[in-house]
Amino acid sequence: MKVRHDWSRQEIEVLLDLPFNDLIFQAQSVHRSRFDPNRVQISTLLSIKTGACAEDCGYCSQSAKYNTDLETEKLLPVEEVLQAARTAKEKGASRFCMGAAWRNPTDKNLARVVEMIRGVHDLGMETCVTLGMLTERQAQQLKEAGLDYYNHNLDTSPEFYGNVISTRTFQDRLDTLTHVRAQGINVCSGGILGMGESRRDRASMLRELANLPKHPESVPINMLVQIEGTPLFGIEHLDPFEFIRTVAVARILMPGSYVRLSAGRSEMSDEMQALCFLAGANSIFYGDRLLTTDNQDADTDLRLFHRLGLAFEQHAELQATAASCGRRDGQQGDANTATAALR
Repeated sequence: MKVRHDWSRQEIEVLLDLPFNDLIFQAQSVHRSRFDPNRVQISTLLSIKTGACAEDCGYCSQSAKYNTDLETEKLLPVEEVLQAARTAKEKGASRFCMGAAWRNPTDKNLARVVEMIRGVHDLGMETCVTLGMLTERQAQQLKEAGLDYYNHNLDTSPEFYGNVISTRTFQDRLDTLTHVRAQGINVCSGGILGMGESRRDRASMLRELANLPKHPESVPINMLVQIEGTPLFGIEHLDPFEFIRTVAVARILMPGSYVRLSAGRSEMSDEMQALCFLAGANSIFYGDRLLTTDNQDADTDLRLFHRLGLAFEQHAELQATAASCGRRDGQQGDANTATAALR
């Protein structure tokens, strides 16, 4: 399948409207052309600075504008972060992601984060951070520190964006992605589903991601986790099949990207997760907690992977970036070997 960067919203809506079986078949076919369908990349996420954020993102418990009873924490000591990374590596994570609740980092705080990145890199793990908006100079500093990935989600469509956030613009998000990409840092960018947006909005968000000059290496698809005290608490839940459809279309539009099941996975049934993997999802956050919300229990993940014959993939995305094109050796690994990796 030819990689495109010129999708129209109407074309994407046609994909979202396909009969479910046809859509899943197409997505799985694309997935198998690029990846081993039985391997899933895993990352661990740590909140290195929690709460007291000046932004007003309507879904977020970390905003200082909402009363969510969240216990705030200042930027963690470097050694505490590195110990968490060591633990994550022992449990099988190949990437360690660090998130800070900032509108944008100060130079002083960024210097501490640079130490963390270098320390995690020395452990032999891929590094990812999400720190809010960045200047060109800050992106350069992160590159010099050896950062592998920067996460900055678009969240939703440009049309629906103002219903969720007012303290930064959609263009602000695109500008940060531009600064990151200009430094040669891999991009992690996706969105959140279930915030009251329409299917057309989901198509528009996917269009923005797929039409970037280079597709994000990681595309996290989040299900809204409703948190009491935030404006989106109590909103109608998204149909699970609509979530799966969005995963499938993300796979079709961005065939070489890792599509990650992110927030909200703890509320998904095993059957829903299995359908997401069938639709082309091939990355998860692993561990009992994300930034401030619960995640699927690690032992539960191991049991599910065993039942599905899935295995962890190590340093998957860097290998994919290095590959020239097409399938990599060993992508049809046998299921017994995959399952044995989890025992």
